[in-house]
Amino acid sequence: METKVSSKGQVIIPKSIRQARGWDTGTELVVEERPEGVLLRTKSPFKRTTIDDVIGVAGYKGPPKSIEDMERGIADEMRERARRKGVGQ
Repeated sequence: METKVSSKGQVIIPKSIRQARGWDTGTELVVEERPEGVLLRTKSPFKRTTIDDVIGVAGYKGPPKSIEDMERGIADEMRERARRKGVGQ
């Protein structure tokens, strides 16, 4: 497949590619320049984050918990919810 750059700098992406990618009218694309050419990809609806961006979002301020501590906490909460609903009585 081939396409041309218009006098306005626009490029038509062939319909078969747009359909295969699910790129409907209004789809936002990110344009990345690469050594081998240009890459188009859909824009993420979310800002790109790192682990440092999300550490601490739960608001826990105590010492670190082990996997066993977390599993025990989940099991305790499930038992409490079952007790409140009267399950197993």
